[in-house]
Amino acid sequence: MMIEKLRTKGSRLVFPAILLIIMVIQIYPILWVFVSSFKTIKEFRSNNPFALPNSLYFGNYINAIMKSNLLVYFKNSLIVVVFVLLGILILSSMAGFALEKLKFKYNKAGLLLFLLGIMVPIQVTLIPLYQIYSKIGILDTYTSIILPQIGFGLPVSIYLFVAFYKFVPNEVMESAVMDGSSMFKLFVHIVLPMSKNVIVTVATLYGVFSWNEFIFPFTFLNSKNMLTITMGLRDYVGNYGMTDWGATFAAIMLTVTPTFLLYFFLSKSIISGMTAGAVKS
Repeated sequence: MMIEKLRTKGSRLVFPAILLIIMVIQIYPILWVFVSSFKTIKEFRSNNPFALPNSLYFGNYINAIMKSNLLVYFKNSLIVVVFVLLGILILSSMAGFALEKLKFKYNKAGLLLFLLGIMVPIQVTLIPLYQIYSKIGILDTYTSIILPQIGFGLPVSIYLFVAFYKFVPNEVMESAVMDGSSMFKLFVHIVLPMSKNVIVTVATLYGVFSWNEFIFPFTFLNSKNMLTITMGLRDYVGNYGMTDWGATFAAIMLTVTPTFLLYFFLSKSIISGMTAGAVKS
């Protein structure tokens, strides 16, 4: 009997222990970058890289802003994120509604076609997109990095909206139509307000992806005043590969802080939206 109790107690401790280890592995690099952003140059050169700073040196944050066009990069990233989210949310919410609620002959085939987009690797599209953008003259513009992010964001976004719309009662829609509501008004005034958790989930998910996106800006942007925040981190690498690590770590913290805050305040809605349909708005 005692052995069985010990086994039961041990099995209960294993899962929390595994979660704790995973959490430490994920959080420690962020904490290390945060702590390192307050170290002086002497501390980087002489001390153990894992040692705590002797004092809070805020000069790295000043250097991060002064040595780079960080504010310009923030502005560019913000513009891209806003238009990417607008495109994804508008198109995926309407497409999901049409595929799930407006029954037509090929709605299942249409959904399958969108979901096949999940299987397309981003890397295989870079050269064709570069050639197309070069011919139509939109290289080195916001459009060149906004369009592909919208395209690759649609499959999962449409799936989340379709999963939620399955649990929207048809009776509600039928009542609205019988009262004289058009399909557009029905969608805007009834369906969308019920979808707020899915909207927050999609907006947060692809807002973070877009903010941290590197491969598209690296491929399609050339001008320094068009670079996004992830591309701007290269400004701290000097001649012969010498890097100002203090300013680099400070810039990284300034870069990731908005996404941390966004997820922290919207985590409940995100969890509800990821279980789209199981949790109704």
